[in-house]
Amino acid sequence: MDKKIRNEKKISGGVSLSLWLPVIMLVALLCLALVLSKRWTALAFGTAALGVVYLIISVMYYGYLDRTMKEELFEAGFHQSQLYKSMLKEMPIPYTLTNAAGVIIWYNAPFEELCGGKVGKKNITQIFSLLHKKNFPQPGMDKELVLEHGSKTYCVQCQCVKAVESDEKERNLEEKTADEYLQVFYFHDISELVDYRDSAGKKRLVAGLMYIDNYEEVLENMEEVRQSLLLALVERKIVRYLQTMDAIVKRFERDKFLFVFQEKNLELMLADKFSILDEVRAINAGNEMSMTLSIGVGMNAPTYTATYESARTAMDMALGRGGDQAVLKNGDAITYYGGKTQKVEKSTRVKARVKAHALREMILSHDTIMIMGHKNPDADCIGAAVGVYRMARTFGKKAYLVIDKNCPAIEPIVSLLEPDEEEEKLFLTNEEALLRRDVRTMLVVVDVNVPNMTECPALLKNVKNIVVLDHHRQTSATIKNAVLSYVEPYASSTCEMIAEILQYISEKSKLKPVEADAMYSGIMIDTDNFVIKAGVRTFEAAAYLRRMGADVTRVRKMFREDREDYMLRVKLIRDAKIFMDEFAISEFRPTDYSTATVMGAKTANELLNIQGIRGSFVLTQFADYIYVSARSIDDLNVQVIMEKMGGGGHLTMAAAQVKNMTMEETRRTLEEILEKMKKEGDI
Repeated sequence: MDKKIRNEKKISGGVSLSLWLPVIMLVALLCLALVLSKRWTALAFGTAALGVVYLIISVMYYGYLDRTMKEELFEAGFHQSQLYKSMLKEMPIPYTLTNAAGVIIWYNAPFEELCGGKVGKKNITQIFSLLHKKNFPQPGMDKELVLEHGSKTYCVQCQCVKAVESDEKERNLEEKTADEYLQVFYFHDISELVDYRDSAGKKRLVAGLMYIDNYEEVLENMEEVRQSLLLALVERKIVRYLQTMDAIVKRFERDKFLFVFQEKNLELMLADKFSILDEVRAINAGNEMSMTLSIGVGMNAPTYTATYESARTAMDMALGRGGDQAVLKNGDAITYYGGKTQKVEKSTRVKARVKAHALREMILSHDTIMIMGHKNPDADCIGAAVGVYRMARTFGKKAYLVIDKNCPAIEPIVSLLEPDEEEEKLFLTNEEALLRRDVRTMLVVVDVNVPNMTECPALLKNVKNIVVLDHHRQTSATIKNAVLSYVEPYASSTCEMIAEILQYISEKSKLKPVEADAMYSGIMIDTDNFVIKAGVRTFEAAAYLRRMGADVTRVRKMFREDREDYMLRVKLIRDAKIFMDEFAISEFRPTDYSTATVMGAKTANELLNIQGIRGSFVLTQFADYIYVSARSIDDLNVQVIMEKMGGGGHLTMAAAQVKNMTMEETRRTLEEILEKMKKEGDI
């Protein structure tokens, strides 16, 4: 713009000089005549006469040319403006001008064709809703928007240009009126480019893994003759299912398959929600136990190797959540499908022994062991922490529990725990733990694998070596930097897992009676007195703790409740509402109740004793949260329900913490989730 102004000034200066030339010549001749008049009077008069004649001729000449010059200049300007207008009018790209409010001032033929007829003085928002005034660029700025109109896609280039030149150079943009600016819009048709991009995207590689979860457990209870038949039926189902996706499938182990296909065929899988899970589970060739599959699918990664790694990560998530489900990892987004059956308990303890040896090596290589559970710790959390504490002390290491000991739910256990004679204290606050940690510190996280739910999330970022021991199903928000992770959803409790590890980690490990009581109580509470998720290994762990000095009667007395609590639980059960004829929902609004969340969990367990109830949900208002305790018997996966509310857990036992919502809003959200999942066949 400045360059253009400078050029215009040069042109006007040249024209002015040519117009003033006769005057300059006349002045020069008069000055010369004045000088000559002192000596040569005749010559001076001649020079003056020549100047007058020159002046007369110049005036006559410019008078003659005045009209002609004006006509030619006007015609040249007119032709130039017509040329500009014709160029804009015939520009193949749709183009339009609007005022600052978006009212169309001018447009070319392609824009009129784009809009399907005469546009008039419409506001551009009436034609393209995306081109709202709030999306207009500011003065001196450009902006690009992508929008769809009709069957085509356009990239709209927006510019804010000055309509009125101002002589006030010092004026700020804020002080200028809106009338001084126009909005210019260029519409570039990118439909073909988008089609090419979508076509290329649909041909991208999708990698998948498919594992048989309970291969050995199913076959060991079958006749050998029928084993081959069952495996043939399962493999045939898998191959046929993947062939419908035009996939290449290869079995690389007896119970593991690898498959690859184009992304466009993934829609078929998602449409039937991985129906192969139900098809394989329904196969019956004389097997007492149904076979289940775990599927991990990876896509939208920059390389083939990264795509395969995404599939492996998805498979780890599927196995970590109990199997019998599919996990899709699309870039950083993770989606879960299935998970309708309980995880099959593994009869072998090989994995527990391997993890025990790895944990022993890590404990021996560190000086201080810190054990941390989740917020609002329960009996399983404190019991598991005590078990890990005993492991560390067996090898002579300093050990501390970073757990809120003032939580009423674990007060009966905490009041009996004491540090060893060599230890100055047993419990650390979050601040003390952060101050004491150093490069020789190891952190063991028990009964939780979600960073935000740990007692001290900051400790996870400040300790390099982390071990995770948990029995909850994994979610996408898991602890990423764990050196050793042992997560077994089939286990009834974390105390069961710790009891198994204690038997392998050292022959010298021996629990104190109070520690055995703490671990036994963790198993008892999480299984609801050995009713929920109690398997063979659960009773074996309980037997081990009994040998270590756990007293069943002492534990039962420890967790007895008073009459008021019992009557309150009865009231909550009585006031529960039955939703959709199969879900019991109760609300608990304690005014001052220190163990409110525990009461909610116990009430949810009791509600399952009502005939016809598939799932129970107790909403407890405590502090700034609404705590949701969810329970089911076997055929309802409450974990996926709680995940939609930001929580997690197990197939039959899960929970969520909801913030910034009232009790009524939380209940309405829960009911909407249940209705939607029931309608879609997910529950």
